[in-house]
Amino acid sequence: MFDHSLLEQGALAAAPALLGVTIRHGDVAVRLTEVEAYLGEGDPGSHAFRGRTPRTAVMFDRPGRLYTYFSYGMHTCANIVCSPVGIASAVLIRAGEVVDGIDVARSRRATSKGDDDLARGPARLAAALGITLEHGGADLETGPVTLDFASRPAAGTDIRSGPRTGVAMPGGSDVYPWRFWFDGDPTVSPYRRHVPRRRERAPVTPR
Repeated sequence: MFDHSLLEQGALAAAPALLGVTIRHGDVAVRLTEVEAYLGEGDPGSHAFRGRTPRTAVMFDRPGRLYTYFSYGMHTCANIVCSPVGIASAVLIRAGEVVDGIDVARSRRATSKGDDDLARGPARLAAALGITLEHGGADLETGPVTLDFASRPAAGTDIRSGPRTGVAMPGGSDVYPWRFWFDGDPTVSPYRRHVPRRRERAPVTPR
């Protein structure tokens, strides 16, 4: 059964509970092992921080829809929309284990170093599933991309939390432990902290 009540609680509550849930698109299914929560207008790390735009409108829609975006202009990333209508929050699906359709996933991720690497990272996960920008707004209950909540792990599974990958926050990213993952799972992506870009100084012209 699709768990609407879980997603209505918002990204921070939903994110750790989404670990172990299976996301499917066609022949490929991925069991989620790492996610990140984003809280919309109250979160400088969120695309919806400055309010509703054509790009982020789906984040303000009903929970249980898919929000997709382009990263670095070339990679699709996918998020699960949470919170009641009118409140933006979403869970970025960062990594997972391919549990069905592994041959298809391998063909889509031909440069992968191994099966643990097929969906290790948000762009790789979307590529393994065949998710593109065109799937943005999809209903995750009816498809074509769907969630299977029956695959959630039993209580007591070791879940860790820490700062989100590559996100700068007021007071430092360590203050916001909004990334969640299964401890010791080989499909979890490596953590990378935010590194500010250095401004290059203009060359000095000799007098």
